[in-house]
Amino acid sequence: MSSFLQLIVDPRKNPLAKLHMKSVSKRLRKYGLRYDDLYDPYYDLDIKEALNRLPREIVDARHQRLKRAIDLSMKHEYLPEDLQAMQTPFRSYLQDMLALVSFSGVLDMPVKRERAEREALGALPLYQRTIP
Repeated sequence: MSSFLQLIVDPRKNPLAKLHMKSVSKRLRKYGLRYDDLYDPYYDLDIKEALNRLPREIVDARHQRLKRAIDLSMKHEYLPEDLQAMQTPFRSYLQDMLALVSFSGVLDMPVKRERAEREALGALPLYQRTIP
């Protein structure tokens, strides 16, 4: 990224970015979500592939957080204040899998880099979008 763009989006350097990050954090804490929970696996197939590669416990925890958030939203309620304080909205679990991941002793290629390499080599893609 260019240095100007980094200055704009870095919350440590830009007070407006810091204010925005604080606002997003507050809203995610109300429902007990993490920022990575907002990614839609049906919109970006790289996200879907990264979720498939994650351990089952992490994916189950993601689904539980999403269910809880939907339930709270339907009831027009928020998490209690003591539970909101325990939430970690910017603790990432998906970005590592998209960038570079090593679990179960095997070094996996990042999902996005692997897809780009397969396209460059002319190989078939790992996944194809199908219309139901």
